[in-house]
Amino acid sequence: MNYQNPNTLQAVILDWAGTVVDFGSFAPTQIFVEAFAEFDVHVSIEEARGPMGMGKWDHIRTLCDQPQVAERYRQAFGRTPTDDDVTAIYQRFMPLQIEKIAEHSALIPGALDTIARLRAQGLKIGSCSGYPKQVMDKVVALAATNGYIADHVVATDEVPNGRPWPAQALANVIALGIDDVAACVKVDDTVPGILEGRRAGMWTVALTCSGNALGLTYAQFRDLDAATLSGERQRIEAMFKGSRPHYLIDTLIELPAVIADINARLARGEMPQSH
Repeated sequence: MNYQNPNTLQAVILDWAGTVVDFGSFAPTQIFVEAFAEFDVHVSIEEARGPMGMGKWDHIRTLCDQPQVAERYRQAFGRTPTDDDVTAIYQRFMPLQIEKIAEHSALIPGALDTIARLRAQGLKIGSCSGYPKQVMDKVVALAATNGYIADHVVATDEVPNGRPWPAQALANVIALGIDDVAACVKVDDTVPGILEGRRAGMWTVALTCSGNALGLTYAQFRDLDAATLSGERQRIEAMFKGSRPHYLIDTLIELPAVIADINARLARGEMPQSH
């Protein structure tokens, strides 16, 4: 049997917060701050944004491993945070997250039309998130009321290892019946999400303006002057550099042009793993 490389994309695997919903990725960050505050430990929004894209327990562990956060915890409790302490914070984080998720559930402007255009080209829409399933179920339900239903959803606790491991992206490949990982493109606003796509052997697209890295509302993003926006893009592109995204775009609205370019590259015999 002769195997041919794919000559066209079959699926787009989209992240959720900061990619399709919640411009600026505010839902998770704000809750991290509030959960730590309930243990009398101050964490800034900027600190909370640092490990974004990981599963939430891993995110809290990573925050607790930062020397300044560990020191604040030690001042409050007389010890640096153990895994049990991380679990205690996570267990406080979860109900807060479920309670507040609706406040930041709006679809990113233009996302719905863009996804409709991709479907019209015959692309399947997979998705995955750093949220655990009990939060993801609520995010999915809220998105459906706003008109967005992905073909498949994988939460971080539905696989043995969350991002930056490739398991969630590969679970989409299996569920959607995709015959080659090179026929998939992973779209995400975080470094762990891009690494996930890279490690899964997919094309990768990093979003620079709608997500965690810029951390602004849509209105604030639209109000930025050209010089500030250009400086922010450079800062964010430098942040993504180590994860080697194939493409960088501002928001999902620019994805169809990227899809067309990838299809041209596949038709020429190019594969994502060799670039």
